[in-house]
Amino acid sequence: MVENIVPEEGNRILGKDAQRNNILAARVVAETVKTTLGPKGMDKMLVDRTGNITITNDGVTILDEMEIEHPAAKMIVEIAKTQEKEVGDGTTTAVMLAGKFLENAEKLLDMKIHPTIITRGYRWAEEKSQGLLKELSVKVGSKEDLLKVAETAMTGKGIEYLKAKFAQIIVDAVEIVAENNKVNLTDIQIISQKGQAIENSELIQGIVIDKERINLEMPSRINEAKIALIEESLEIKGPETEAKISVSSPDQLQNFLNQEDAMLRSKVEWIKSTGANVIFVQRGIDDLVQYYLAKEGIYAIRRVPKTDMQNLAKATGAKIVSKLSEIAPSDLGYSGYVEERKDGEEAMTYVMGCKNPKALTILIRGGTEHVIDEVKRAVEDALGDIAATLKDSKIVSGGGSIEIELSRKLKEFASELNGRERLAVEEFASAMEFIPITLAENAGMDPIDILTELRAAHDAGMKNAGLNLFNNKIEDNLVNGIIEPLKVKTQAIASATEVAIMILRIDDVIAAKKPIGNSGKLGSMSGYD
Repeated sequence: MVENIVPEEGNRILGKDAQRNNILAARVVAETVKTTLGPKGMDKMLVDRTGNITITNDGVTILDEMEIEHPAAKMIVEIAKTQEKEVGDGTTTAVMLAGKFLENAEKLLDMKIHPTIITRGYRWAEEKSQGLLKELSVKVGSKEDLLKVAETAMTGKGIEYLKAKFAQIIVDAVEIVAENNKVNLTDIQIISQKGQAIENSELIQGIVIDKERINLEMPSRINEAKIALIEESLEIKGPETEAKISVSSPDQLQNFLNQEDAMLRSKVEWIKSTGANVIFVQRGIDDLVQYYLAKEGIYAIRRVPKTDMQNLAKATGAKIVSKLSEIAPSDLGYSGYVEERKDGEEAMTYVMGCKNPKALTILIRGGTEHVIDEVKRAVEDALGDIAATLKDSKIVSGGGSIEIELSRKLKEFASELNGRERLAVEEFASAMEFIPITLAENAGMDPIDILTELRAAHDAGMKNAGLNLFNNKIEDNLVNGIIEPLKVKTQAIASATEVAIMILRIDDVIAAKKPIGNSGKLGSMSGYD
């Protein structure tokens, strides 16, 4: 029968209902994170089912931790993750724009304008925005600009009173590891340590390993460290298949044990012969090997993660060796000293004084895990912003100024159009004003008054006029140093437009089959309940 070819009505949503439902879901997600925007934004407390608490105003963290079932809402979360991956900052902006684009599109749908026309207008507006952003951006002039970018990224993230200190740490770190203005952020390791004040956080031009020496008889500090990085375990491997050893006399047993001892001792002798006095091993180290290493005064750490091994290689110049038998003196790395320190609750190993480190560590200290985690997120955002700035060397003014100028220019562009797409471009332009409006709301200011003042300033030719929320005035934010990477804005607008267009093109939501292994019945529409 024909009616059995497609799912029953209870398992699908059609036409306008599908569009409205999806738009509502996107708006709810945007409303959830909008109060976190800007230096005066609020924090969210996320409590999981086991009682673990996360306190943050980082957009992607909030959305990632929330239990979201609605498929359209999940699409909005994905653009936040894309923004985080591509730039490292601007996730809240991207989500808010996507929600506002869809909210404004709903007005046009109510006017009987077809979704295809709306999406075409949005596409034109997005392309025009990208061109305008490049025109409005300015080239990074100095290190001072980078410091201002980092400070802007960390404003409102819980470490505002220390943003100058952390900005210096972040910019110094990026400058050390950057090659041809390209930064691999995995070269900058972020380690947290509970037990001291945030003010004691520092940049370490070396590597900090969150492990202690494996034997207390080993020296706690090695000067002029010659470092070996070994993947292979320093243990005697057992046979791959089950085996039995027949021993008929005490002498045979003793010989067997002596041979095992000699094999383990030979490993230490080999390490010693290369000149190494510090070893980092990716796998295990036998207790007897530990004893002989300690006897020879060699500092050793076992079960070092692969990422730490790679960072050690970049920092010290050592080569990671797969087999101990292949190691040679030329494979060793160097650092001024290797030391075990216990500043907080746990001991850590510091590899310091590297000659030309291409990997280093930012050590974040704090009184509680919640504080440390939020500081870490702020530092990661700022690192992403600095890396994005160095990549194309372009910045734009912040504080909502770039969005107001884009809105003004897009309205001018819309006035040149004749078709219904003009209305879509105008709604796209109006959506851009959502950012400065929200910044004002979150700061306790009147959004209508602020929007009116901003429009007047931009109409008067002050294209960088934006909100300075430190004195609640409208000023030239490029002069004030409230600046953001161009990449943050281009990526946010591109991602938000893409997801808005995708959602607007959906006119039928059908519950698909469950994955193989389930009952095979159509899944529920619980995301729409």
